[in-house]
Amino acid sequence: MTTLRIPTPLRTYTGGKSEVTVSGAKISEALADLTTQYPAIKPHLFNEGGELRPFVNLFVGEHNIKDLQGVDTPIKDGDKVMLIPSIAGGKNS
Repeated sequence: MTTLRIPTPLRTYTGGKSEVTVSGAKISEALADLTTQYPAIKPHLFNEGGELRPFVNLFVGEHNIKDLQGVDTPIKDGDKVMLIPSIAGGKNS
């Protein structure tokens, strides 16, 4: 099993849990397991076409999956995956 760390803004959809255990051999399978366990989180991670939203960042250890194989990035038991939504905002000058 893989541990998936949930950021504070999305914990509402995981019953307040900061970490959940998911199964799968790659990120896409782990996310499918996550959305099966917690269906309310799905629209916050995926668009209507079923693709990962661009502001959703996933890290396996210290590596962003966007720099690896995307949702096809392999994972193994014991891996820690962090879900980190991008933060937008700031002041325009």
